[in-house]
Amino acid sequence: MTTHHSQIVTLILMGTLWLTTSVSAAPTEGLIATPEPDWAQWRGPRRDGISAEKGLLCEWPEGGPELLWQIDELGKGWSSPIIVGETLYITGDVGDELVIYAFNLDGTPRWKTTNGRSWRTPYGGARACCTYSEGQLYHMNAHGRVACLDAATGEEIWAVSILDRFEGKNIRWALSECVLIDGSHVIVTPGGKKALMAALDKRTGRTVWTTAPLPEDNTSHCSPILYRQGGRRQIANCSSGHGFGVNADTGRLLWTIPLKNRYGTNISTPTYNTGRVFFMTPYTERGRQYRLVPNESGVDAQLTWKSPMDAVTGGAVILDGTLFAAGYNATKSWHAINWETGETKYELEDFTTGAVLYADERLYIMDIRGAVGLLEPATDRFEVRGRFQLVKKRVQDAFAHPVVFNGRLYLRYHDTLYCYDIKES
Repeated sequence: MTTHHSQIVTLILMGTLWLTTSVSAAPTEGLIATPEPDWAQWRGPRRDGISAEKGLLCEWPEGGPELLWQIDELGKGWSSPIIVGETLYITGDVGDELVIYAFNLDGTPRWKTTNGRSWRTPYGGARACCTYSEGQLYHMNAHGRVACLDAATGEEIWAVSILDRFEGKNIRWALSECVLIDGSHVIVTPGGKKALMAALDKRTGRTVWTTAPLPEDNTSHCSPILYRQGGRRQIANCSSGHGFGVNADTGRLLWTIPLKNRYGTNISTPTYNTGRVFFMTPYTERGRQYRLVPNESGVDAQLTWKSPMDAVTGGAVILDGTLFAAGYNATKSWHAINWETGETKYELEDFTTGAVLYADERLYIMDIRGAVGLLEPATDRFEVRGRFQLVKKRVQDAFAHPVVFNGRLYLRYHDTLYCYDIKES
């Protein structure tokens, strides 16, 4: 083979390699996971309530799995733990202060600090979970104070009041947003006169971009999700009267849909899958799925179906074309819903409305009465594989979401965090 021919072959091979690499490296559509390991943010790596954990108990013994330890006197609140490495972080309202705790995974304390004032009433208690990124911890208290802490020591690095900076106002049941970290940005939703949504520099707290406000709209209690669709990175969240999506790189508003009730409350994190987004608004709009169709000016959000599903604090999980969630007002049953059509495949009345997490082919639920269940979704029914009562007294405010990490189930009710062994022997 001549030198000339060798050069041509080499160029062809290099071009093929470049093409193969480019195709394989192309960003995938769907939810974008945090680059952090473990359970570093609200509802897990993709904020979808899905854990990759395997090797867990298929069934629970009577009375539930083994309790390994519990932490008492955390203070009032509903925030779930996040876990990174050998450290667990959780918050609670103690007296007049919002307290952030760091614990070892055997339940022994590491450090504690504060992030401003507690929330006394109505429904007093800590709300948002912490978010971990590159050795730092981020948290928003009920009054909109966003703090960045050294995760190893709890030392505060910076703090910003998003309601003051963006001329927002607090809402009936206080801010509850679990902040989203996107690269070098902290994403917040002040719903103020100066910004519907904003990105803060995660090292300094300065404003990087803002989304134009929506007229006569405030923030709500919802936490955002990050996803890629049509080659564009987007963030979806809710205000007091809308579901909306913005360009994650610029903050430009891409689409809005009406989601309004008499209380201005949108609480459940949006559910995204296959180019569609699902919202649940209690009392009025209830469950609605929208197809997101990119166009030249932004995105067209087209209503595809409605559902009576109206979970408040519980959220939803989608698996293999089926959405799992429980209603609040219109229905209190647990439903398996066809993601394409919105039709209920089957339902279960053994538990009332509550929070849901998926791991190792089963759903972990805790309803608002403090009943905990292990459900196996079958073709035409839920199989109950275990249940126990976490809260013995009569309550209606067991709102914290379960966390499954490293063979352990973490459940929180106000002052107490419980850790159960759910690893298969």
